[in-house]
Amino acid sequence: MRKAGGTRAKTDRIDAELIARFFAFRPEAGRSLPAEKIRLLRALASKRAQPVGMRKRLLAQIRAHQKLGRAAMFEVVDTALKHRIDSLIKELEDLITRAIASDHRLSETVIVPRSIPGIGPVASTMLIPEMPEIGTITGEEAAAVTGLAPVAHDSGTLRGKRAIAGGRRAIRHVMFQAALVAAHHNTSLKSFANRLRKAGKLHKVIITAVARKLVTIANALCKSRQK
Repeated sequence: MRKAGGTRAKTDRIDAELIARFFAFRPEAGRSLPAEKIRLLRALASKRAQPVGMRKRLLAQIRAHQKLGRAAMFEVVDTALKHRIDSLIKELEDLITRAIASDHRLSETVIVPRSIPGIGPVASTMLIPEMPEIGTITGEEAAAVTGLAPVAHDSGTLRGKRAIAGGRRAIRHVMFQAALVAAHHNTSLKSFANRLRKAGKLHKVIITAVARKLVTIANALCKSRQK
């Protein structure tokens, strides 16, 4: 916004003016502070993302060692490291579960997406801190918030194409994992995925579409408070 206005300098006064202009344009932005329990859950979810990223990189290294025939050389270290990371992730997930269990409304909310075949305990508990507005917005807004809504490109290198963009990365990754399960074990979404597959759609496109449907279904059920 600063650069678009032709200002290159960055000072407290300039920043304050830009913030004031933004709120004049978007008066509803930032007016409500999330509840304390939601802020706690967000902090726990953010902390959980760190060891999850570490585990992802470690597994990639293990696969690389296997391809190069060096797996035996690092097996003891890799096994111990993976066990420690798994333990940390489990501890944080237990903290998230206990935090939700201590709040009656959150407990009632989390069991709704958990009832959808494909959405497991991790995905259902992550939905709450990462998407606290679930059930109060439209399906289109839910897809946009998670970055799963297709965005049209009428100019530039992606001209004529539609691709997902923006949104909350953490919950999008969780929903991708849930979509992989749902595409095989959720009867209606399995049929949906098969239709896309027969139509020649790429695997990534199919999983993205399934993830988008999972989010919109979860949002609709949370709005009606139905399993």
